[in-house]
Amino acid sequence: MKKFNISGLCIPEKHYMVDTTKKIKEIMTLIDDECYFTINRGRQYGKTTTLHSVKNAISDKYICASITFEGTGDGVFQSEEQFCQYFLSQVSEKLECINKQFASDWQDESITNFYLLNRRLDDLCKDKKIVLLVDEVDATSSNRIFLRFLGVLRSKFLERHESRVNTFHSVILAGVYDIKTIKLKLVQEGMAEQPGEHERSYNSPWNIATEFDVDMSFNPQEISTMLTAYEADHHTGMDIPVIAQEIHNYTNGYPVLVSKICKHIAESNTQNWTVSHVKEAVKIITSKKSVLFDDIFKNLRNDKNIHDFLYNLLILGEKRRRSIYDPVIDWCNMFGYIGTDHMGNTVIANKIFEIVLLDYFSSREAATAPIENLASVGLYHEIVRNGKFEMELCLIKFAEHYKELYSPYDITFLERHGRLLFLSFLKPLVNGCGFFHIESQFTDMRRMDVILDYGGEQFIIELKLWKGERAQDKAYVQLLNYMNSKRLDKGYLLTFDFRKEGNKESKAEWIAVDGKKIFEVIA
Repeated sequence: MKKFNISGLCIPEKHYMVDTTKKIKEIMTLIDDECYFTINRGRQYGKTTTLHSVKNAISDKYICASITFEGTGDGVFQSEEQFCQYFLSQVSEKLECINKQFASDWQDESITNFYLLNRRLDDLCKDKKIVLLVDEVDATSSNRIFLRFLGVLRSKFLERHESRVNTFHSVILAGVYDIKTIKLKLVQEGMAEQPGEHERSYNSPWNIATEFDVDMSFNPQEISTMLTAYEADHHTGMDIPVIAQEIHNYTNGYPVLVSKICKHIAESNTQNWTVSHVKEAVKIITSKKSVLFDDIFKNLRNDKNIHDFLYNLLILGEKRRRSIYDPVIDWCNMFGYIGTDHMGNTVIANKIFEIVLLDYFSSREAATAPIENLASVGLYHEIVRNGKFEMELCLIKFAEHYKELYSPYDITFLERHGRLLFLSFLKPLVNGCGFFHIESQFTDMRRMDVILDYGGEQFIIELKLWKGERAQDKAYVQLLNYMNSKRLDKGYLLTFDFRKEGNKESKAEWIAVDGKKIFEVIA
């Protein structure tokens, strides 16, 4: 019986998989055109499965040598001789099932440096169309030797139309880091500290590579192909287009996240494929540790530039347009943390990443703010009753305790970070029984829309700074439009007012706008 797979290679005979035929054909076109290129995508983005599918698709036309550096250890990269011998033995092993004699030709103990390897490749690649596929090219931190090897391939690529120069028909490298940033990775990990290394870090030996523009994320139609295969086996009666769209809404097609949601529902006791069960799966997934989330948190802790960029983007609503000249945007894009909206602005890649990032940022704030007061005053049991979240009471209590809880902070800090303080207030109340995320397209320095899912209910809370009566009227219209898009009759507006005491107007009341209700609180 097939299953949904969230780790390692996906096998069509064993696992439910998205139909990626179109993507594979695009990659095959690059191979037919003799391109050298890199598939660099975030963790668990299906790179290994893609290489496996490519290998199967082209095996009738090309000789495929597929190797990996995963699990090799640093010993392979200590010298040219060790690397050359490992490389030749790996290729020989992979070719064993194709042609034993040809495989044995790759075993040559006399090859002790890249000069000899260069000459040997002339003989081995003569009159043969060999495609080299290398997975996990960034698996080891000691990449200097590998970069020199890429220099060999680069030289042969540039000279391949000359007489007596033979090389691979096509070379595909796969990893999280692209080749130019492998050098940056060395600097980051302390492997390259000599003066001037930062300036030279983009002088890549792989500047011959063709741009790889194949979209490896899954759109709703592609997700539907996997659900269709599952439905054919299990007959659940799910509305496939609706479920596929809902899964895409939370994942934006990030492959492992798509499979995680499907796997959770398929292995749950109810196996109900509904929108509410997709949300339940998201709640469970985002509340548990995972390799992918741990990698995000590691980069946030280790790189202040990444931390501050994602914080400013998500919490402060700073708008940044995608730029190839901005190193931190380049890195976050490489890791798969960000995307681009229809206006060309940088946004968090998907709602699940938003949820875990919000949890991370609000948890760190809760560790320093006096949120423990919540327990002593019994707010949780007041606001959560019989599994129902009382959002009206939550906002009132926040406004009441706001000054007491956050008096140590100055006004400048509160104007920039006050919204995070509310999220830190909200976090222990949600307490793993729900989740909240920010609608990135509605986030800027003036306003933020928070969506809370709890107990089968969805709440829209707009957070904004007081900017006058006219701006407040505009906030009603903005919130109302968003409520209409979500088909909700109730919404919530929390305004932070930093005017002098004499000008402040306290408010906590329901107002009617175009037949809908908005509960407004001014803190």
